[in-house]
Amino acid sequence: MLFFTIIYNNEKEDIMDYLSDMKEYFEQKSIFLGISESINSGFNFVKIFCNDADFNSKLRNRFHLYIANILYKVVIKEYYEDEMYHYLTDTYFFLRYDEMKEVANRSFRILNDEEKITDEDIVYCMNKKNDIIDKIKACIEENNELNVQGFVTFRVKELRGDLEDIVNKVVEKYMAEKEYNEFIKLLKYFVEVQESKIDEINLAIKEDGSYSIQDKKGNDIMNEILNDLSDAKYIGTVGVEDLIISGLITYCPEKIIIHCESNCRNKELIDTIKKVFESRVKVCNECEICMEIKNTIKV
Repeated sequence: MLFFTIIYNNEKEDIMDYLSDMKEYFEQKSIFLGISESINSGFNFVKIFCNDADFNSKLRNRFHLYIANILYKVVIKEYYEDEMYHYLTDTYFFLRYDEMKEVANRSFRILNDEEKITDEDIVYCMNKKNDIIDKIKACIEENNELNVQGFVTFRVKELRGDLEDIVNKVVEKYMAEKEYNEFIKLLKYFVEVQESKIDEINLAIKEDGSYSIQDKKGNDIMNEILNDLSDAKYIGTVGVEDLIISGLITYCPEKIIIHCESNCRNKELIDTIKKVFESRVKVCNECEICMEIKNTIKV
């Protein structure tokens, strides 16, 4: 039986590649689809057939979802090529051209599942992408024929808001990274221009994620370092990780040894220390301090 018809212009040659992958996908599930293609007036007409015995609501739903994912790839490519730069230029006019290009390329890679995104952003972007695919699927389910160009021309405006939300998230992340990198450069400058007040600092991270700071003789200097940060109001409004960074910058040690790095629950702290102090930082996992941490009896 004729299951579905797809119409597209010759410029979208990758449509058939997607459909070939789809045919193979269903064959792996013992469902065999027939695909017949013809060309008329510059348009490709693809008819998709399936056996009457295989046809049911489950197959129909799975098929529509697969087609929706194919159309999603077409939509984001069209959006990237035709609209993304216009949106960035109008909304984020303060970005330089190279920054805008980086944001656009990163947005496309994320939309196309070609770039890994981090913790808090992955849920947001995945939900947005699923919303887009669900909206496309709902359009496909309206009838058994899909004109790809017609959909892109007349229906993409319904998806534009979700696409722009993802772009906004990428810009937000990009600006945060830019500010962080500028902050790192500033801290590195402070380290380079001031003299060291101590030869060595040992930053030990306990199994519960708490910290201790010792000098090279094993003396606990955590309180000493924090007390040297004179602004009491400042101390009361920030986390211990920020205080540790400030203390390290103030003391500017010749060497920083991080013990039991894997216990750290704030990876940004370790990353910042390594970027700011670079070659001064050593990581240790098997010295006497480390063994003491590992052998601590949990209560």
